[in-house]
Amino acid sequence: MSTILTAARALTSQGIVENPILTLEDGRIAHISTRESSETPAGAKHFPNATITPALFDVHLHGAANHDVMEANPTALSAVASFLATRGVGQFLPTTVTAPIDATLQALSGLADIIEGPAQPGQARPVGVHLEGPFVSHSKRGVHAAALIQPPSVDLFDRFYEASRGHIRLLTIAPEEPGALDVIRRAAEKGVRVSVGHSNATLAETDAAIALGAVSATHTFNAMRALDHREPGVLGAVLDRDVLFAELICDGVHVAPELVRLWLKAKGPHRGILVTDGISATGMPEGTYILGDFEVTVANGRATARGVLAGSVLTLDKAIENVRAFTGTSLATAVGLASTNPATMLGLEAPVIAEGQLANLNLFTDDGKLLATCMGGAFLA
Repeated sequence: MSTILTAARALTSQGIVENPILTLEDGRIAHISTRESSETPAGAKHFPNATITPALFDVHLHGAANHDVMEANPTALSAVASFLATRGVGQFLPTTVTAPIDATLQALSGLADIIEGPAQPGQARPVGVHLEGPFVSHSKRGVHAAALIQPPSVDLFDRFYEASRGHIRLLTIAPEEPGALDVIRRAAEKGVRVSVGHSNATLAETDAAIALGAVSATHTFNAMRALDHREPGVLGAVLDRDVLFAELICDGVHVAPELVRLWLKAKGPHRGILVTDGISATGMPEGTYILGDFEVTVANGRATARGVLAGSVLTLDKAIENVRAFTGTSLATAVGLASTNPATMLGLEAPVIAEGQLANLNLFTDDGKLLATCMGGAFLA
């Protein structure tokens, strides 16, 4: 059975197509045409003021729907993945938080089981793990537990990598810590992308990490050495070095709109990455929730623990809406920040709208509001 979609435009692999007709069959995009070249079949779903986009990709996500990814069991990950799909996310990296070593090893093993399992209809797909911690700076640890932070160690990284059965795709590390450069070298050798973050690094220390293979920055501006005009530090490197991708939490809480604009000017449309850093409270009422093994309080849109911000309750579709509002950038650019760029950073195939590709699609208004989501050719309620 076919599903036919029409809209004002579509962001396809060949560029923007005006007045598109998409035919979906067996969960894939079977045909793309236009209303100028083809007659619209009866029974089509019409979205006359919408833009069809590829699904989104969140590379920094701790949980949602009252579940933390450190639970690492099918029930928890299914709840998280189902919620993400309703917000337009087709792929994600379950992201760990600094925890006891044995707990992290257990979580990595459980996540590997789920990643290696079959794709679930109507759910975002976990395609790897983002290991955030335990190799972070004490001075920029944020909410990461001080007693559980570990000095960077190749041996410990190898234990984590083996527990994940090779599914760690992204590693956050503070490059100034003793042993960090050896870990960065090892991670890069294994094809793991390295992101500098939770770091008090100088410019020179950050450049040393880049030279060894660091390719991105974790939640730019947050848990990061402040910019100084004589010692630009890690933040100066992130904003100035074109080789680096740079995450940003665009919720209006973590980063002021003025600095969102600076970030986008510095990184441009191809190196900025929108992330959520979402926790188990995402999609839930305000209250008390769990991040790893500690409690987080959510009130007035802010998640806090131990007196500091503890992730967010942002969804990636809302990040697109916010970046449009804060910067005035195009919808195509905003969507690219949350789909093409994270995939490119990881060396994965970017989600695209093209014949033969999975029908994982979103429909957005011009100002970036999510209207509808289609996963595997099926519209989600």
